[in-house]
Amino acid sequence: QVQPVESGGGLVQAGGSLRLSCAASGGTFNNYGMGWFRQTPGKEREFVADINQSGSRTYYADAVKGRFTISRDNAKNTVYLQMNSLKPEDTARYYCAARNPWSPEGSRHSYGYWGQGTQVTVSS
Repeated sequence: QVQPVESGGGLVQAGGSLRLSCAASGGTFNNYGMGWFRQTPGKEREFVADINQSGSRTYYADAVKGRFTISRDNAKNTVYLQMNSLKPEDTARYYCAARNPWSPEGSRHSYGYWGQGTQVTVSS
C-alpha cells in the first residue's frame, strides 16, 4: 500500500508562491493516480488537483485553475503542487492522496490512501 507524506507548507504573503511535495512509499507509485485536497476547520475536504499515473492528464478545481500546477516525478515517487498567485482563501491544510487508476478523479471517496497534511497560510 502506498503511503503519502506531504511537505513544503508554510506562511506566505498574498500573491506569493509555494511548492508542496508529496513523497510516496510502500507501493508502486506509478500504479496510482495522485490528488491534492485541502480542508479548513468546519468545512469538508475539497478537491484541488489530480494527475494520472503517467502524468499525461491533469484535472483542477475551478478555484485554482490557472494558478496551481500539479506534476509528478515517477522516478522519485513524488508528486508536486506548484501554487502561484496565492490568495488568503487558499489558506488550508493540504492533503496528498492516492487512488487506484480505475477510480474517478475529483471525488475524495476515490482516494484510498492519505497523508497527514501540510498547513498553508496566506496572509493578506
